[in-house]
Amino acid sequence: MKNLLYIAALLFLASCGGNKPKDKKAELAELQKQQAELNAKIAKLQAEIGTNDSGKVLDVTVYKVETGQFSNYVEIQGKIDAEENVTAFPQAAGVITAIYVKPGQRVSKGQKLVQLDNSVLVQQIGQAEAQVTLARSLYQRQKNLWDQKIGTEVQFLQAQTNLQSTEKQLSALRQQSALYSIKSPINGTIEQMDLKLGESVSPGLSGIGIVNDKNLKVKANVPESYASSVSTGNKVKILIPDANDSVTTSVTFAGKAIDPVSRSFPIEVKLPSRNTLRPNMTAVLKIADYTKANAIAVPVKAIQKSENGDYVYVNQNGVAKQKNVKQGNVSGGRAEIVSGLQTGDLVIVEGAADLEDGDKVKVLQGI
Repeated sequence: MKNLLYIAALLFLASCGGNKPKDKKAELAELQKQQAELNAKIAKLQAEIGTNDSGKVLDVTVYKVETGQFSNYVEIQGKIDAEENVTAFPQAAGVITAIYVKPGQRVSKGQKLVQLDNSVLVQQIGQAEAQVTLARSLYQRQKNLWDQKIGTEVQFLQAQTNLQSTEKQLSALRQQSALYSIKSPINGTIEQMDLKLGESVSPGLSGIGIVNDKNLKVKANVPESYASSVSTGNKVKILIPDANDSVTTSVTFAGKAIDPVSRSFPIEVKLPSRNTLRPNMTAVLKIADYTKANAIAVPVKAIQKSENGDYVYVNQNGVAKQKNVKQGNVSGGRAEIVSGLQTGDLVIVEGAADLEDGDKVKVLQGI
């Protein structure tokens, strides 16, 4: 461009001069002076319009900087588990004589599920009840006599002792008979029932699986590198892909000991009761391990990198101006800006990679 202006100036002077002879030194001095003036004007214009000599205006989108809460998340995988997931076993060996429930049925704590053969004990209980009735009658008569000062104290004490003994025998037989029935230890749903009528069962070998699906939690293991930032009370968002559901809550338990094999520690998060959630479902936990209340954060794609550090472009009256920034944590496609920006700055996002400092820009939309 400079050469073209220089040639144009020479042609202009040549046309003005006609055929009159001139002093060549004076002519050269005059042209050099004009060239210097033209160069100064060119430099001034370039400084005013920036490096975009073509005058082209680039389309961009901007993000208005505002302060707000910024959180960094740790993402791990866990599974849903039931707080109460038990197997009800028989406490005595015997033959099943009655089954009162079936799989999928809701049961209450203490409800009888299965009855084993306890016919011998039932007979013994009947005899013991008769003995208790007799002993109570004898005791009452002896007490009435003793209250009237009739008879001896020994007779009264023998009647009293006999009543107490028979009552204890009856209580022991009833407790023993209770071992021949399987009762539900929790409120829940029959999840597994492998017992059959007439089958002989023994303690600890076969039982009834019961799950309380109204009292669920998520269990997961967190790498030890997050031991200082993940603890009880941290906010957590739980995604359950198979149920197309999510829950936002807090960590209810964080273990203190690191497992020497997996180099991790356990956490638990209690879940609300929902029909969509079931034990053993896969869950994705996003735990907030860092939170700042009044933080500045911008989209990651707005940040450019160079040998001198990170920087962004800010729209200032239609002109892109470069600003050096310092990044903090990055989460969810946003980067925390520790320094370099202030509230109200219009950070260029889309189109930032094609810009140079001083380029003219046109804002298509804000994000």
